[in-house]
Amino acid sequence: MNFLEQIKEKINNKINPENIILIDNSHIHAKHKSFEKNKFHLKVIIKSKKLKSMNKVMAHKIIFSILKDEMRYKIHALEIEIQ
Repeated sequence: MNFLEQIKEKINNKINPENIILIDNSHIHAKHKSFEKNKFHLKVIIKSKKLKSMNKVMAHKIIFSILKDEMRYKIHALEIEIQ
């Protein structure tokens, strides 16, 4: 299982969203000054009634708490879209 599949599985296990799409946008940021080739720039699109019913900050906090280890070691930036 690759890293992106692990992320999806982790979110699915905790939230059980209707749908989840994970996009690796690292290549877009390759020329940025703070770019680290061993860290990802990801966009996650989550369709979840549970998250959609919360305020945006709380929903984002839940996602970040699920991915706290990955954020520390493997993810440089995470864009979250909740549908």
